[in-house]
Amino acid sequence: MSQVAYKSDVEAVDALAQSYKDLKSEIAKAIIGQDEVVKAVIISMFSNGHALLVGVPGLAKTLLVSTIADVLDLEFKRIQFTPDLMPSDITGSEILGDDRQFKFNKGPLFSNIVLADEINRTPPKTQAALLEAMQERSVTVGGVRHKLPAPFFVLATQNPIEQEGTYPLPEAQLDRFMFNIPLDYPSYDEEIAVVKSTTSNNKYQLNNIVTGEQILFFQQLVRKIPIADNVLEYAVSLATKTRPNTPRATEAVNNYISWGAGPRASQYLVLGAKCHAAVNGKYSPDIEDVQAIAKYVLRHRIVRNYKAEAEGITEENVIEGLF
Repeated sequence: MSQVAYKSDVEAVDALAQSYKDLKSEIAKAIIGQDEVVKAVIISMFSNGHALLVGVPGLAKTLLVSTIADVLDLEFKRIQFTPDLMPSDITGSEILGDDRQFKFNKGPLFSNIVLADEINRTPPKTQAALLEAMQERSVTVGGVRHKLPAPFFVLATQNPIEQEGTYPLPEAQLDRFMFNIPLDYPSYDEEIAVVKSTTSNNKYQLNNIVTGEQILFFQQLVRKIPIADNVLEYAVSLATKTRPNTPRATEAVNNYISWGAGPRASQYLVLGAKCHAAVNGKYSPDIEDVQAIAKYVLRHRIVRNYKAEAEGITEENVIEGLF
């Protein structure tokens, strides 16, 4: 659906909210529970951001991403990250053709949705190959820059409990992810529903809800949504309060944080709040919208010190103290 289909931005925001509801109900055919996770992933997409899903094995992280790709009518590629994966395995490489000329053979990054499965299992050299793709929406091979298709999202998964044979993502790469989304165990009732549906021969048919063209339009629409100065200032103040030994830092931050969030956090707090407001049918975000997505934005951008680890203080504890 193109922009001319809407008479006004208000009508377009209503369409965004309706598309979000339709997406959630369609995804619910395959994914039981995990409502907050689904909501966060959709918001990151409509905000043109990447998301990191963190959870123990068996919580349907991979199924969630592939289901979202199905209902969005987008090209989907999965990359299983392993210790022997090379940068050219994901970006592509130049090969010698039959005409004795080198030509570029595209790697799996050339897709609309890329699932980087177990991203912390591959060495830093290959992790770094994602940096340019995530930030610039392009890859450079043999000195030639190749643009990636639009829209383009990286949805990465990470197992938080296994340390052996893993390579923690550096802060520079973590900062490229708009959201860090934790997945928790399902409730007792949800797990019963999951087991019932996955151990029977029940089949479901997923329908395409949103096209790539609509997503690109909604991404531009989110940026056009107005935001009051006090809400924008609140978002920026949240990010600046996480920086230890600065004028705005709280006592907890000075005690427990060794490194705080950078300016990209402020940008994502504002974009995320705008999109959170839109999917909930509001035409401008308020402070509650900023708070609703703050943990997803800030969780992976602050680094705890030894004292915090010793006292069992989590990133969430510190972020809650900022509100």
